[in-house]
Amino acid sequence: MTSLRAYVITVSDRSASGAREDRAGPRAVELLAEAGIGSAGSEIVPDGADAVEDALRRALATGARLVVTTGGTGVGPRDRTPEGTERVVTRAIPGIAEELRRVGIADTPLSVLSRGVAGIADPEGALIVNLPGSPRAVASGIPVIVSVAAHVVDQVKGGDHS
Repeated sequence: MTSLRAYVITVSDRSASGAREDRAGPRAVELLAEAGIGSAGSEIVPDGADAVEDALRRALATGARLVVTTGGTGVGPRDRTPEGTERVVTRAIPGIAEELRRVGIADTPLSVLSRGVAGIADPEGALIVNLPGSPRAVASGIPVIVSVAAHVVDQVKGGDHS
């Protein structure tokens, strides 16, 4: 998967302000690299739909065809990652988000509260996936994403259904 490049966005008011170390974003970059997916970059942004939308558009501009966000998927007052993502995604892939919630149950029953979404951003043909903001959620979620990412990106470009 060396041709597939990923961009990781951490969404957190506390990490963006420097009040808390971001552990989830670097873990996502590390796990993607271990899976053979190169990095197109990473960044930390504050919570909120506008910040997420802007960061996703910056990520797509780098040429990344896989964008993973971590954080802002819960039910807190500033958790608006799904809303910002939905402004960029043109075709939803709900099965990915459903599987992420399902595998997350092994770590915590609270995974059912994740409102994360997944889908394609056209015309770039990039896969965007929201993960919760914990390193554990990243560790359980990245394998799910890696298992389908190359196929999704290939299909978006018109690849065969093999």
